[in-house]
Amino acid sequence: MKIFLAFLVAVALVGGGGFYWQKRSAAAATALAATARPNSAIIETRSIRFAVTAAGDIGPAEQVSVRPEVNGRIDALPVDVGDSVKKGDLLFKLDDSDLQTERQGEEKSVERTRLELGQAERDFRRAEDLHASKLISQELYEDAHTKAALARNSLEREQKTLDIILDRLRKTRVSAPFDCTVLTRPVSVGQAVSGSGGFNSGTEVLTIADLHDLIISAHINQADITRLSVEQEVEVTIEAIPGLKIKGKVERLAPQSTLKNNIRGFAARILLRDVEKSVRPGMTANITIPVASAENVVAAPLAAVFTETNPETRQIERYVYVKKGEDWERHPVDLGVSDYFFAEITRGLAAGDEVSLEDKAKGAKQVPGTGPAMPRPAAPRTAATSATPAASSIPAPAPARPVATGTR
Repeated sequence: MKIFLAFLVAVALVGGGGFYWQKRSAAAATALAATARPNSAIIETRSIRFAVTAAGDIGPAEQVSVRPEVNGRIDALPVDVGDSVKKGDLLFKLDDSDLQTERQGEEKSVERTRLELGQAERDFRRAEDLHASKLISQELYEDAHTKAALARNSLEREQKTLDIILDRLRKTRVSAPFDCTVLTRPVSVGQAVSGSGGFNSGTEVLTIADLHDLIISAHINQADITRLSVEQEVEVTIEAIPGLKIKGKVERLAPQSTLKNNIRGFAARILLRDVEKSVRPGMTANITIPVASAENVVAAPLAAVFTETNPETRQIERYVYVKKGEDWERHPVDLGVSDYFFAEITRGLAAGDEVSLEDKAKGAKQVPGTGPAMPRPAAPRTAATSATPAASSIPAPAPARPVATGTR
């Protein structure tokens, strides 16, 4: 009997403890929900800055694939990956022994042709004097003239051939076209290379780039491209270098959209001048492009601003619910600049007002002088007529002060 009574007592204790724990957990969850999600907010003055953000890859503004113009074998390659090279410094040199031999032979041909021309001109001058004195025939005079002309043509031809050889000799030395850094060097000394006029546009010997000026290639969403303009200043942060902020400018905006990662947008080129050496090509950059701002203005949370279409005028109207005593009054408002969280209120609210973050359509009073409350349809609301936070319907930007779209 005692064992049975003890069992009943234990069951009662377990059941009571479970009931108490369940009730306490429900109360704690309710309190936590109330704390984590407030249903009202106090209107304050704050600064609002709306900016477009994007990510892109860093690359050099000037990058050149260095290839020889003539065929040959690498004879000297004094630079390597990472070397800084000044404009005019030697990048590489081809073996020119064969061309030097050709040059020497052609120089002798030029000299011989020059002597032949001198002899032909002297013969022509004598024939001219004799012909004037009628001591030789017209035929001999014309032969002397022809030989002089042919010798002159031969000298010009040989001189042009020599110039071509000298030009090829000059092309065996390749110098830096600007101050640069060597990015790649896929060949070594002794390797045969082809000229740029040959197969596959020649052999790439080096890749060089000017790393003082870099560019960022970004993809801007089509919803934001109209807010940007060339020469607009941007702020750049580098993922690999925490804390570093760089100023850049929008250099180019593509005239035609492209599809990237299933997002329709436009290519943008951001120019960075005289950047630090720690910033290197291939790094990922985050771009912040300021679009609109307002300093110390009355601002409301976007969740407190609701939108509805007036059934009579078919105009979109925005309003908030302001607490007056124990009641909520519906106030129409006009919006200015908005970011992702707050909207500037240009009319309808003052600092210190308490606004609701929930739809108070039932029981809300209409502010006198603002017109009758719009009827609420009994049928389920569509996206165009339902009362929704203004995050989905912030007005398009005006010329003087653009207004940002609340949703992205």
